[in-house]
Amino acid sequence: MRWGDFRRSENVEDRTGESSGGRFPVGGLPIGGGALVIIVIVGMLFGINPLDMLGMLGGGGGETVQQVAPQRATNDPAEATRKDFSAAILGDTEDVWGAVFRQMGRQYVPPTLVLFHGATRSGCGVAQAQVGPFYCPADHKLYLDTNFFDELRRRFGAPGEFAQAYVIAHEVGHHVQNLLGTMERVQGAMQQGGRRANALSVRLELQADCYAGVWGFYAKKRNVIDTSDIQSGLRAAAAVGDDNIQHATQGYVVPDSFTHGSAEQRTHWFQAGLASGDPRECDTFAQGSP
Repeated sequence: MRWGDFRRSENVEDRTGESSGGRFPVGGLPIGGGALVIIVIVGMLFGINPLDMLGMLGGGGGETVQQVAPQRATNDPAEATRKDFSAAILGDTEDVWGAVFRQMGRQYVPPTLVLFHGATRSGCGVAQAQVGPFYCPADHKLYLDTNFFDELRRRFGAPGEFAQAYVIAHEVGHHVQNLLGTMERVQGAMQQGGRRANALSVRLELQADCYAGVWGFYAKKRNVIDTSDIQSGLRAAAAVGDDNIQHATQGYVVPDSFTHGSAEQRTHWFQAGLASGDPRECDTFAQGSP
């Protein structure tokens, strides 16, 4: 993947130079219906049960999470590369979605990417590394522990730079949904709970996969990715399918509990965006969509 010439985004908030410096309580934060939906949306990208997040954010006997305090940054070349890479990918998504939105007669307002280690505050509560990368619609920010790129390779068997780029592009896809009003429309329907909420969550995630593919379409058009890069992205999409995660973590699969879609669904919709470059081809909510 030739990302070296990408424009670096200025919308990056680097909190990786922070470290534990005291504790702040998170139990007892008020959680309304809208916040519950946000938790469902962001909670399970990599197999984290939303109930665990509810325990973290909504009660649990005054549970505390490490607060962060400034610390001198370390001179780690690998870390510097991860930050540079993240800023480059975000910058390219800004350029692509800016152009796509102009074609739709709309203005694209880019999100902010927050890079952190361990834990940090977000508009959706406490962002923790074990939750995985996520998008918070409340503050229009993407949260990414840069060490996740190593976990993507080790835990999920999805090495390669384009696999990492797919993760960022997927979260940007959620931001696109937020700007287009999709999240708000889905939110009301999800308040019914149960299987319908799970099914809607799946469709929301699959659309974000498709939007990641839309960005990939334009990267492919400019010849900055090749076939091996695309295969890397497909492996990443499959690796984080609910069926693969459930099989790896609990030894069996429960389709009714899916919140992000199966490996087959995720790769299907990523490929749909990659083939068309057209957000209109990403209507995962249409009747009969896989």
